[in-house]
Amino acid sequence: MIIWLASYPKSGNTWLRSLLSSYLYTDNGTFDFNLLNKIHQFPDKKYFEYFTKDFTDIKKISDYWLAAQDRINLLNNNKTVFFKTHSALCTLEKNSFTNKNNTKAAIYVVRDPRNLITSLSHHFSMSIPESYNFITNTNKILTGGEWGGKNFGISTVLGSWSNHYKSWKNIKFAPILIIKYEELLKDPDNTVLRTLRFLNKFINIKIDMKKISNTVNNCNFEVLSEMEKKQGFKEAAISKKNNKKLNFFFLGKMNKWQNFLDIKLEKNIRNAFSKEMNELEYI
Repeated sequence: MIIWLASYPKSGNTWLRSLLSSYLYTDNGTFDFNLLNKIHQFPDKKYFEYFTKDFTDIKKISDYWLAAQDRINLLNNNKTVFFKTHSALCTLEKNSFTNKNNTKAAIYVVRDPRNLITSLSHHFSMSIPESYNFITNTNKILTGGEWGGKNFGISTVLGSWSNHYKSWKNIKFAPILIIKYEELLKDPDNTVLRTLRFLNKFINIKIDMKKISNTVNNCNFEVLSEMEKKQGFKEAAISKKNNKKLNFFFLGKMNKWQNFLDIKLEKNIRNAFSKEMNELEYI
């Protein structure tokens, strides 16, 4: 059965994966990028090759969302596995992204869209206005042809920032924990503790505060950024401007919308997502 780590792109999913893989798969909370291989992404080509060779047609891919998950759970003898996803919890062509037979629980990481927009702009080589159009597009779909080359992955349904958040928040068939990216920044130790206590309902986890502290220290932004400089990071995007790899760990705590957004655009974001931003206490 799958426990999903879900988020809109550039909302902190990789950071959460780093923290969880460090805590769950090491003895003392150490970290290296190879640990991220413990938590794979879905959808991904390797889970669909059994069913199709066309990874660009999202409608065809959606035909096999559940079949691919059924196969994952069968091959893992229905043991608990973690998967990262940027997919909305949607239905396409009457195909559900996932269901209660494949899902044990979900953790959703959400981020203030006014800060998310800057990271998104950097990652996808877009202007800030283009990024605004991206996060407000209720029909947004990521495809390889538009957003990446051979290493892109597989077509994924996003929708708008608010629709994506609501799709997972309103999941009916599995428990969900919602984590704000800002909580990870402000109080990572207690946020990791809260996450582990949630997971402890489904898998046996020993809670160790010293290990949590080590995990947080080994996965802080500065450490990950320095690690990327020395080793590179395979999930980093390629710049559309010069075809070179961009820094994945870009601004961190320095990413404050007040320094990057003009007044009009910030107001537009608040107007577009006022209900959800109020609910999440972003405004």
